[in-house]
Amino acid sequence: MGTLLSLVVLFAVTSVLSAVGPSCYAVCAQSISTSTGVCYGVIGNNLPSRSDVVALYKSRNIHAMRIYYPDHDALAALRGSGIALVLDVGGVDAVRALAASPAAAVKWVRANVRAYYPGVLIRYVAVGNEVPAADAGIILPAMRNVHAALAAAGLAAAVKVSTAVRMDVIADSFPPSSGVFNPTVAHHMVRVAMFLASTGAPLLANVYPYFAYRDNPVDISLNYATFQPGTTVRDDGNGLVYTNLFDAMVDAIHAALEKAGARHVRVVVSESGWPSAGGFAATVDNARTYNQGLIDHVRQGTPKRPGVLETYVFAMFNENQKTGDPTENNFGLFYPDKRPVYPITFPNN
Repeated sequence: MGTLLSLVVLFAVTSVLSAVGPSCYAVCAQSISTSTGVCYGVIGNNLPSRSDVVALYKSRNIHAMRIYYPDHDALAALRGSGIALVLDVGGVDAVRALAASPAAAVKWVRANVRAYYPGVLIRYVAVGNEVPAADAGIILPAMRNVHAALAAAGLAAAVKVSTAVRMDVIADSFPPSSGVFNPTVAHHMVRVAMFLASTGAPLLANVYPYFAYRDNPVDISLNYATFQPGTTVRDDGNGLVYTNLFDAMVDAIHAALEKAGARHVRVVVSESGWPSAGGFAATVDNARTYNQGLIDHVRQGTPKRPGVLETYVFAMFNENQKTGDPTENNFGLFYPDKRPVYPITFPNN
């Protein structure tokens, strides 16, 4: 969507809101869609202000954002921006609190959704990000409570409730048609999948070909992992042909959802990226090749699910206070001073 057209659409939506209220705005807002957003993490001590970040998203033609907790400064900066949002509830403790108390969910929705929507285009509430298997049992009760709170507020049709999972919730991911939920979490994930099917919400999944390639460079080629030509893999289970690892990983999730009786649940890729430094194959060239390839590719979907695949690139900035593997500090598209780490282009949509 070009800049002028975006302004026209947003003006029209705002006019509708003032005339008939937020329920119509919710319907209109959902039609302003994008294939690719960017995750906005803030684990750093040298990052730009929230308002500068929103301005950078807009200047770079990035129309969707994910944030990892209800950051009220970021939410305030997003108001009126037209940027669609995935809003995480926070860490495992936040999920546990929401699971334990419907009243806590009502309070959370009042403070973090109703206080901002529709001025902030909250598209999904992510109840947990990569919740450990030992805590998987709290995910669905928390999702139900948040969904009920949204329904009571008249927002359940516009703001969908999901959870973001790691690829290790999938077992037998090769070939993709063999994908099934890992036995360690299958009981919980099947119930989550059925809940998503009942509410029309997608499953959020963090999909990282980088880690698969890093851990097995003998059997996985760099070209296959970074959307470059040279590798073709046929899945004898469904007859589909794969030319990149990302599609194969996403379609393994689709296969698991089908086996769980939730074949119509969409997958939204809530994180995917490639580090530019700090580890094996973590170079500027590889990061640029992967992330530009990802942005360009997801508009066509996967072999099993053609069409736009909503995807969020991880991440907007290099974050200097992240712990763990050194690559964790180097997933950003931009340095904290807002200079690009490498050239990257987002489409007009």
